[in-house]
Amino acid sequence: MKTPRRARHDLDKIDRSILRILQDEGRISFTELGERIGLSTTPCTERVRRLEREGVIMGYSAQLNPHHLKADLLVFVEINLAYKSGDIFEEFRRAVLKLPQVLECHLVSGDFDYLIKARISEMASYRKLLGDILLKLPHVRESKSYIVMEEVKETLKLPVPG
Repeated sequence: MKTPRRARHDLDKIDRSILRILQDEGRISFTELGERIGLSTTPCTERVRRLEREGVIMGYSAQLNPHHLKADLLVFVEINLAYKSGDIFEEFRRAVLKLPQVLECHLVSGDFDYLIKARISEMASYRKLLGDILLKLPHVRESKSYIVMEEVKETLKLPVPG
């Protein structure tokens, strides 16, 4: 993920409309986007490019169906490290970044250090992910796992105010 840059100015009503539409329809043409927000193609394109330059829009992607990629099993794993220091966290972070099954990894407050979200094909793959990969990451002391039984809501869309 790209590091977001600071926006150079506040988002106006048109910017927010652009963001709402692009979150739903990332492949919309600049012409159609402009028509929907009340701008001609050139100013619409310029606004989108500015939002990209300023890091408000960080990128575009396709939403893939996990079933078709044999990634039906969604798991969350809490990880506790044996030691706490900047170097230890950095070593763990570098190792996690190399794992394609890990969709998200967050350093969190509370009873554990990291929360990992991963997608795999089946329970046997989960056992391998946990025992052969996650528990062997640098400085891991213990883990606690949650197997998702039903996905009620999953989205990358952020609420765009006003």
